[in-house]
Amino acid sequence: MSRGPVRVLLADDQSLFREALAVLLGVRDDIVVVGEAGDGAQALDRAAELRPDVVLMDLRMPVLDGVAATRRMRVEHPGVRVIALTTFDDDEDVFAALRAGALGYLLKDASSAQLVEAILAAARDEAVLQPSVAAKVVARFARLPDEPAAVRPQPLVVPLSERELDVLRLLADGRSNREIAAALFLAEGTVKNHVSGVLAKLDARDRTQAALRARALGLL
Repeated sequence: MSRGPVRVLLADDQSLFREALAVLLGVRDDIVVVGEAGDGAQALDRAAELRPDVVLMDLRMPVLDGVAATRRMRVEHPGVRVIALTTFDDDEDVFAALRAGALGYLLKDASSAQLVEAILAAARDEAVLQPSVAAKVVARFARLPDEPAAVRPQPLVVPLSERELDVLRLLADGRSNREIAAALFLAEGTVKNHVSGVLAKLDARDRTQAALRARALGLL
């Protein structure tokens, strides 16, 4: 997580929407809008110049769309976290953005509280999905056939402890560190350490990837 305010770059082809977001986020002490971009190519240039922590990325923009920009952002600026912020929640857009490396997916009708929470979570490397989007992800994986035992991934080199498994199950349910701490009667700092251990052992970049890999390994 960044020290000081979370640095945010706004990427959207609608200038009025960018201005409204800038005003909305400008009242926060823990978030600072460092710049704006009107298309995906400009977002990449501005990210190189401004080094934001989080980019709020519209998906349908001219020159370079948000999915392609997110894919390049992950390669060219791996430390930048992307949250897709769009009007659309059809399956094609959702899964294209997540495959490209978006850490979160919100619709533009999200509340200001949801948006702020998503930005702060992304800065902590935590994935945030709008409930309707999370339901699509769960439904998609529920439809996947079980893999034959012969082609299942190999077990972890370093097994998860029982406590880490407890944390993993709650993490996979979309619980925050605070909620996991309350459920397991642990300090939030202890939970954070367990989450870091889970991500490391699963070789996962974020919580969503950890849950998906754990499911593939038969840990959930």
